[in-house]
Amino acid sequence: MNAVIEEGKTMQSNFRIMFIGFIVFSTILNAQKNIPTVKIGNQDWMSKNLNTATFKNGDVILHAKTDEIWKMAYEKAIPAWCYFDNDAENELKLGKLYNWFAVNDARGLAPKGFHVPSKTEWDSLVSYLGGQPVAGKKLKNNEGWPDNGNGTNESGFSGLPGGMRHYTGYFGKERKYGHWWTTTPLPPFYAWQYYLLHTDDGIGFYSKDFGKGAGMSVRCVLD
Repeated sequence: MNAVIEEGKTMQSNFRIMFIGFIVFSTILNAQKNIPTVKIGNQDWMSKNLNTATFKNGDVILHAKTDEIWKMAYEKAIPAWCYFDNDAENELKLGKLYNWFAVNDARGLAPKGFHVPSKTEWDSLVSYLGGQPVAGKKLKNNEGWPDNGNGTNESGFSGLPGGMRHYTGYFGKERKYGHWWTTTPLPPFYAWQYYLLHTDDGIGFYSKDFGKGAGMSVRCVLD
């Protein structure tokens, strides 16, 4: 009798584990269904900039609404986000700008089923699209860039000039550039990031021009 009871408990436990696993898997799938992606090579990229105000576990990320708060976040290595030019009307089209402390936080900036790409993953994207001199035109959206700087968007990446924010708080680039963080650091003060600009068909990358306190866009890749 005891053996039968124990076997029953084991079956219930196994079923519970399978059920929980199914719930987690279903949650990830549901999250993915609500996030537009595009397949480029062997990678599945978000086709819009990240636009979350919370980490993966639900913790709220600091919304730095003033230059003083943004600079304080840099000085104390606190994860933070903002709208370009502190204008919420930029949210729907451009998403949010994040400092690198948000990108690198162990709680996870990307939604379930996604991750923020490394420099290596960005390099793979650029290589697939023909290399640095030509990949930018394929990544840039076919509208929304100033001075006739639109791309072909043949990749489906739909890159837009989301601008950036200096670690001291001021907004730069006048919405003529798009900047995207990677997870790859360059200690102690910098991290790798990629950029598109309105006057060039290529894509560039920086290592030491902007520190970890700068505000940039984020794109995520499917796990």
